[in-house]
Amino acid sequence: MHSTFATLLNRLKGPDLERSGIIPWASPIPAFGDLAGAQLATVGLNPSNREFVNSSGDELEGRARRFHTLTSLQLPDWSQADARHIRLMLESCSLYFYRNPYDSWFKRLDYLLADTTFSFYNSQACHLDLIPYATAAKWTSLSATQRCTLMANSTDALALLLGDSMIQILVLNGRSVVAKFEEMTDAHLTRKEMPEWSLPRHTGSDVVGISYFGLIEGLRDIAFAQPILVLGYNHNIQSSFGVTRKVVDAISSWVSTEVRKHHNAASRQRSR
Repeated sequence: MHSTFATLLNRLKGPDLERSGIIPWASPIPAFGDLAGAQLATVGLNPSNREFVNSSGDELEGRARRFHTLTSLQLPDWSQADARHIRLMLESCSLYFYRNPYDSWFKRLDYLLADTTFSFYNSQACHLDLIPYATAAKWTSLSATQRCTLMANSTDALALLLGDSMIQILVLNGRSVVAKFEEMTDAHLTRKEMPEWSLPRHTGSDVVGISYFGLIEGLRDIAFAQPILVLGYNHNIQSSFGVTRKVVDAISSWVSTEVRKHHNAASRQRSR
């Protein structure tokens, strides 16, 4: 992971990323949690600015700090980062859920894993973003050019990270993540309508629930040690209006069922 992180860090020096809306003084975030020990990873679009700043926009400091910045590392710019700095940045990733995690976001996602053995808080799960750079504005507020630039600079990031891990399962958080995952990886996931996930509306049609399923043996030119199960759902658990506990419970039950089936199939394959 050290070499992958060095690659992501090196891209911060380019003018393209500087114009893409990133927080230029914030380190890349390849993973939230211990990627080396995790077997399941949830997947989002890109890190929130709240990983680096408070509600007033001031940089987090002291015990509130989550990840390193130029200030915390006492660096004038990223070109001065050496192996020691990279080690410190990677340490902040692996220890994320033992320090000051952004629980108001991650607790909801961890709830989906409740019926599995995986959790962010026992190091069996971690979180990955398709784009490992935090932006000052939300993804939807970025221009099309900025979003394309970020994607172009991150197309190989997920493949490199997964190739360096023991991840067996990916859980894609929401329709936008599913769409960008398929676009950036050339993977194709099977869609299925899930009536029990539908969100009722007072006016107009219900918002249909959709599940996504696939098995990937590699991404780009990187082959994985074993096929990775990819699960997804169209509702964004953190932000979709009207996502009820009943729907979240139904998604959680589906995730745990598919994870269990995947593990049973893998066990049968190993016993042959």
